Amino acid sequence: METDNLSAVLHSQGDLRLEQRPVPEPGPNEVLLQMHSVGICGSDVHYWQHGRIGDYVVTKPMVLGHEASGRVVKVGSAVEHLKVGDRVAVEPGVPREMDEFFKSGRYNLSPTIFFCATPPDDGNLCRYYKHSANFCYKLPENVTFEEGALIEPLSVGIHACRRAGVALGSTMLICGAGPIGLVCLLVAKAMGASKVVITDLFPERLAMAKDLGADFPLLVKRGNGPQDLAKNVEGMLGAQPHITIECTGVESSIQTAIYATRPGGVVVLVGLGSEMATVPLLNAAVREVDIRGVFRYCNTWPMAIAMLASGKVNVKPLVTHRFPLEQAVQAFETTRQGQGVKVMLKCDRNDQNP
Repeated sequence: METDNLSAVLHSQGDLRLEQRPVPEPGPNEVLLQMHSVGICGSDVHYWQHGRIGDYVVTKPMVLGHEASGRVVKVGSAVEHLKVGDRVAVEPGVPREMDEFFKSGRYNLSPTIFFCATPPDDGNLCRYYKHSANFCYKLPENVTFEEGALIEPLSVGIHACRRAGVALGSTMLICGAGPIGLVCLLVAKAMGASKVVITDLFPERLAMAKDLGADFPLLVKRGNGPQDLAKNVEGMLGAQPHITIECTGVESSIQTAIYATRPGGVVVLVGLGSEMATVPLLNAAVREVDIRGVFRYCNTWPMAIAMLASGKVNVKPLVTHRFPLEQAVQAFETTRQGQGVKVMLKCDRNDQNP
């Protein structure tokens, strides 16, 4: 029996360790996965650096990681749709009960949801991990493990674009060209957006955005006024965008999003910043600009898998760094420093391929 379950465990703020954990035993409706590829998310780094995100505080050691794929090595007694050897992508948020949110198809809003690497729940940056079989999705042969792991961030883009109502011919502004801004761009283009402006402080991020299909990369300098930026966006598109997706959480960027969006348009807030923000709410109100929130995603994995398998969306260029699990601390440091776009950890000693 395999006993090596090396895991990346956060003990407290700044204290990330690699240590052995017992290999878990799957329950009747669970599967045991040999993890293959796990991406590092900004939230993982935030827990490591600050020991908390908002009300979620690390009070006991917690395994990090929630962007993941792996191979089924053991199947619970009641599981029928998966078998040993299946390659799967993991949806990290699992409702604990059949509440009103679950019934209405918005299970991501359930107050009791289990979510990988959100206190008190462990994540899956380890060799072996058990998960609800209903939230493991079989990958087609032409979709790699890394693409499977990238379905988690891609799902944020799908959910945001759905909430925004992106359709054939939509014109858009995306604020922020980090991993989430880039997946919003990929999804928006696949859904038919015709012209997309994307902003960022870093030219190298905008260069990747251009490669991924952005029509107008817009370099923002600290101190640029929100109304001036909004005018720039209008000048690039020839008109104000129908939709703005805000991926930074920065107050001035939220202001820009509202000023830039055309009357009757939609602003979707994806980025999380401070709890309170000063925004031109009356400006939005009198122009009937809808402001919509986004909390993760729901019902996105089947669509994401179909988009990847058909080639409609290509997430492969997002992975810029790879590390074996044994070098997790170095991988986290790489992400913290803002190098590249997506850092991928490889958890299977015998298979370090994408």
